[in-house]
Amino acid sequence: MSNTTKIGWIGLGLMGNPMSQQLLKAGYAVTVYNRHKDKEAGLKELGANTASTPKELIEQTDVVIIMVTDDKAIRDLFEGENGLFKADVSHKIVVNMSTVSPAISKEMAALCKAKDLQYMDAPVSGSVKQAETAQLVIMAGGDATVFEQVQPILEKIGKLAVNVGAVGAGNAAKLAINTLLSFYTQGLAEAVILAKNNGIAPAVLLNLLGNAAIANPYTKLKGEAIVNDSFTAAFSLKNIVKDLKLSRDIGLTTPLGEAALKTFEAAAPEHGDEDLIAIYKYLNKGE
Repeated sequence: MSNTTKIGWIGLGLMGNPMSQQLLKAGYAVTVYNRHKDKEAGLKELGANTASTPKELIEQTDVVIIMVTDDKAIRDLFEGENGLFKADVSHKIVVNMSTVSPAISKEMAALCKAKDLQYMDAPVSGSVKQAETAQLVIMAGGDATVFEQVQPILEKIGKLAVNVGAVGAGNAAKLAINTLLSFYTQGLAEAVILAKNNGIAPAVLLNLLGNAAIANPYTKLKGEAIVNDSFTAAFSLKNIVKDLKLSRDIGLTTPLGEAALKTFEAAAPEHGDEDLIAIYKYLNKGE
């Protein structure tokens, strides 16, 4: 697709805002919709149009990209009072970049097909920094011809876009990645606590880790958060709980998976709105 394609964007949260900005920078005409209208102002200043409802948005655009929190939000956007399905959606494309269940993608794809609307799930790996620099990794699920049509758009948002299979496969791949993310985050927190309890300062351990064979950008980023006592959410702890539950729903029954869900779920009442590395604070209580 050329940048004459009219794009609609739904969801202007921590990720949706910088991701949609990449398309404006690339010269696309972008129309945005967000439930909380104050979040649209910054995009409007950058040249985006706004729509009052999802129905109005899809009527004005060719490709609609969705970046919202959960399955319920997806259902509301499609089937709500002024949802996408209230418009004539034939010959349009919806790309759902939200981290949701494969089941909701398959359900919505079937409903879309009956309305001659193409659906593709395409969640992303990466956080706010990667969204701001177009360095996300995008895993898509859906028809190959649809992927070919939207690939030029996706490549303005991320550094890699791959079609991993049928509808729902992108969601499954993202849940697998976030499952590993939860293991790694909890493991990092536990390692720092173990070292600290044996007289090794977190900064010292993190310097060692940063120069060891297992060094990686995530350790550096989340290690700095621990050292600086900075837990503002880039990816919230409550969202990793949501994703682990979705992983459980598609077959995660292995020991680390069960342990991670139990731990993050226990931490959520106090730390749910903080970054997922706040699991360190939860585990470090009383130390």
